[in-house]
Amino acid sequence: MIEVKNINKSFEDKQVLKGIGATFYDGKTNLIIGLSGSGKTVLMKSMVGLVTPDSGEILYDGRDLLKMDSKQIKELRKEIGMLFQGSALFDSETVLGNVMFPLVMFSDMTTAEMKDRAEFCIERVNLKDANKKYPSELSGGMQKRVAIARAIALNPKYLFCDEPNSGLDPKTSILIDELLSDITHEYGITTIINTHDMNSVLGIGENILFVNKGACGWIGNKDAIYDSDNEDLNNFVFATRLFMEVKKVHDQKRKL
Repeated sequence: MIEVKNINKSFEDKQVLKGIGATFYDGKTNLIIGLSGSGKTVLMKSMVGLVTPDSGEILYDGRDLLKMDSKQIKELRKEIGMLFQGSALFDSETVLGNVMFPLVMFSDMTTAEMKDRAEFCIERVNLKDANKKYPSELSGGMQKRVAIARAIALNPKYLFCDEPNSGLDPKTSILIDELLSDITHEYGITTIINTHDMNSVLGIGENILFVNKGACGWIGNKDAIYDSDNEDLNNFVFATRLFMEVKKVHDQKRKL
C-alpha cells in the first residue's frame, strides 16, 4: 500500500500540487486521472522520487520516501517496477535482453537464473516466441507487453504505469488493460496507472484519484463514477458523445 499525505509542490511561483492525499491499495488497479496540466504527472514523479515535494509524506507500507537516505531509496527502488509511456526499450537488445536488464542491474541472480526469470515473464505476457526479436520487429502492442515483462522481472511490490495505452488502438489497449489487471491481482501488486484513457477508467478502475487543478478532486471506483455529482469529474470523464451515451444508458437502467 502507498499513502500520500498532504503533498504540496511548487515550481517557482506556481503551485502544482495542493495538499493531495490518497491511498493506493495492494492487489488493485489504482488510477490517477485528470486534465493535462492538472498535476497528476508531477504527483506520480513525486511518488517515485523523480520530483521532491515541498512538504507532505509518501509512505510505502509505512516507510516515508521523503525521509529516506540514498541507501534506503536504492533498496526501495528494487521493489518498484516502471512502465514508461513510450515503452523505452533498448533498440540494440533483443526482447530477452531487454527483460533481463533490471535483473542484471539489481539482482544477485546467476546468468542462468536471470534468463529463466526473464523467459517466465515473457511467457507471462504471451510473447513466448519473441525472445530473439528486436523492438523494431514488434508491433506497438507487443513492445508494450515486453515493457510490462521487464517491469515485473524483479517481482515488484509496486508497479507504476505512465499512459500505458498511449499510441495503441482500442482493441490492443483493452488487451494491455486486462494484462495489467490480471498481473496486479495475481501477484498482489500495488499498481498505479496514470491515464487519459476513459476505457481504462471505466474498465479496470478499482480505485481512482481524480486530480483537479492540483488538488484531490474526487476518489472512488469505476462504478461510483456513474453516480457522481462532481461536475468537474463528469465533464472530464464524459466529455465525448460516446461516454455521454454510456452514462445515459446507465442512468436509464437505474430507473427501471
